Amino acid sequence: GGPESALEKSPFQLTAADVYDISSVVGRDLLQLRAGPQLPAARARLQFRIVRVLEMLEALVSESSVAEEQLRRERDSLRRELEQLRAAACGSAPQPSSLGPDQMVIDLTDPNRPRFTLQELRDVLQERNQLKAQLLVVQEELQCYKSGIISQKRDQTEELEKAASGSSAGTSKNSEEKTIIKRL
Repeated sequence: GGPESALEKSPFQLTAADVYDISSVVGRDLLQLRAGPQLPAARARLQFRIVRVLEMLEALVSESSVAEEQLRRERDSLRRELEQLRAAACGSAPQPSSLGPDQMVIDLTDPNRPRFTLQELRDVLQERNQLKAQLLVVQEELQCYKSGIISQKRDQTEELEKAASGSSAGTSKNSEEKTIIKRL
């Protein structure tokens, strides 16, 4: 359909490319209007497209304001619930809410108070898990060295390479895979 098809879409299905298409259609109509010879037809077409764009904007604005209002109500409800839970936990009246949503009260005398951010703890745990995985790999290799498996594998691999150089590539690869599977 070309750029004009963007004007026929629902406002909630528009993409950034559709917005650019609508802009180019309206701009083209403005240029035709300025040219003059088809003045009544161009004016009617431009007027229709501008009305359609305004309707789309109205639909988007009303939808976003409804969503914003729902989010405000949900936020207020959660705040009330949080204050009730704090009051129930403390056994006293709710504390004044002079704190912002991203602030936290910490008792500096508490030996169990948080000393690191959540992201720092995640990073340390991830690094620990990586080091654990590396340790397991090294322990397995050490176990293989102790049992002599790795030196046997190397000897057998060298034998297979010698055999592979003597035969064709396709059959040596298959035989190598079969011997490796048998060993495993």
